[in-house]
This record gives sequence, C-alpha cells and structure tokens, in this order.
Amino acid sequence: MPFSHPSACRFLDLRHIIGVLLAALLLSGCSTIKLAYSNAPELSYWWLDGYLDFNSAQSSRVRSDLLALHDWHRQHELPLYVATLEKLQGMAGTSVTAGQLCAVYDELRPHLRALLDKSEPTALALAPTLTAAQLTHLARQFDKRAEKWREEWIAGTPAARLERRFKQLLERVEPFYGQLDKAQRAQLQSVLAQSVFDPDLNHRETLRRQHDAVQILRRVQGSNLDELGVRLEMRGLAARFMASPDADYRQYAARWQLDTCTTLATLHNSSTAEQRRHLRETLRGYESDLRAMMAGGH
Repeated sequence: MPFSHPSACRFLDLRHIIGVLLAALLLSGCSTIKLAYSNAPELSYWWLDGYLDFNSAQSSRVRSDLLALHDWHRQHELPLYVATLEKLQGMAGTSVTAGQLCAVYDELRPHLRALLDKSEPTALALAPTLTAAQLTHLARQFDKRAEKWREEWIAGTPAARLERRFKQLLERVEPFYGQLDKAQRAQLQSVLAQSVFDPDLNHRETLRRQHDAVQILRRVQGSNLDELGVRLEMRGLAARFMASPDADYRQYAARWQLDTCTTLATLHNSSTAEQRRHLRETLRGYESDLRAMMAGGH
C-alpha cells in the first residue's frame, strides 16, 4: 500500500532532502530507483541552490555535507526502509484498515527526525553566512512557489481541483497495483469528493512556514548571535515545522492523515488478487533495489 500523503509545503528545510532520497523509493518506477537515489546529493544540491543561490564557499560545504548525509542514509536508514517494505509485502495479500496504514506511516516519522538531527551541523554552519541578497532571493522563490501552488490547488472550480487530485492519485497508485478498473476509479473519486482536504488551510500553513523561515534566517544573519543562540533559533524553526503552532492546522493535519489512510485502505480492499500480486511484486522489486544500494550497488 504505497503512501501518497499529499504535501503542500514549500518550506526551506531538510525534509526536502529526504524527499529527494525517498521519492524514487516510494513514488517512481523500479527502473529509476537506483539512478535517482545515486544522484540524490546532486539533485538535493540543485534544489537548495535554487532557493539560496550559494556562493563558492557555501556551495563547497553543502555539496560535501550532502555526500556525507547520503552515505549515512544509505548505511543507516535504508535497512529500516527494507523492514517497512517487508511489512507492507506481508500486508499486501490481506484486507487492511486505515489504522494499520497510518501506523506504518507513523513509524516513518522517526526517520525524518533522525535526518534533521544529522543535518543540523550543516544548517548551523550555513545560516549565519547567508547574505541579505540571498534571503531576498529566498523570499522571492517562496512567493513564486506559493503562488504556483495557489493557482494549482485553490484557483479554479471545485470540480477541476477534484479531477486534478484524482489524476495525481492514479499516477501514484497504478504503478503499484496496475490499471484500476472503472468501478475502482469511481469509488476513488467518491472517496476523494468527501475528503477533508482544505487547500486554503494548507496554503495558510505554507505561508506561515515560509514567513517563519525567512524571519528566523534574517534574525540569524542580522545579529551577533553566538553558536548557542543560532542553534536555539534553528531548532525552534524546525520544531514549529514538525508541529505547527496553529492548533487548527494541527487538528486538520491529523484528520488529513487519517483521510489519506482511509483512501488507500479503500483502494487496497477493492483490489483484485492479480492487483495484489502486482503490488507484492512491485514492493519486492523495491526491496531488492534497496538491498543492492545498501551494498553499494548503483
């Protein structure tokens, strides 16, 4: 049961590095996993550089740290993902509940925390070196991406937004199950139509996170904070990202996660024996590729 929990965030943080590291593992075809994972440091670098336009010294530090982060991730995190894939293979042949799927999703959260902790030295070294021009560039990039998301998910009719979400979901689940039949597609459309998905709340939280990031980085850049002061500011920023100070959004995020798990459980429980076989084979293929990458294969 592939997880496709939607993310509306356009926030400069190291979650996006793990996103690059894992996107190929969870969302792309088996034929591209090794290529995408082996190139994750370079892809992550260009993603970050697009936001911050690194100078030479920053570029050298970030590239070096991303290579080290990738090596750590391959050695320490990939074995944990193999265990998750084994668990999902065991679940593939049976009916599942939303609670079971959300439990698997929750098991992945510590991996994000571990990645953030491992990446902290890079963030602490980089933040004080950012210039006013770089932070202006960052704010502009945030604005562009927030506007693009607003155009895609808020503008337009509800029917158009629903159709876009449906197409996105199909693109993510059919590589695992194979082509869905007409009845399954109709059922998914019905489930999505009743979803708690709230693009306005997502957008509001995105803007809050972006503003928070720019403000904290400007505070670090424009003051004479010592190392402890910088660490406290950056850790506070990360904590507010992991758990939004907006109580309404926190409650919504919990409902949204359950909603996503319910959608995936509904899909899985409607799957045929052949589709479940396809799912197991696909998950087994991911597991094989991960094991090869753990061993240093490319």
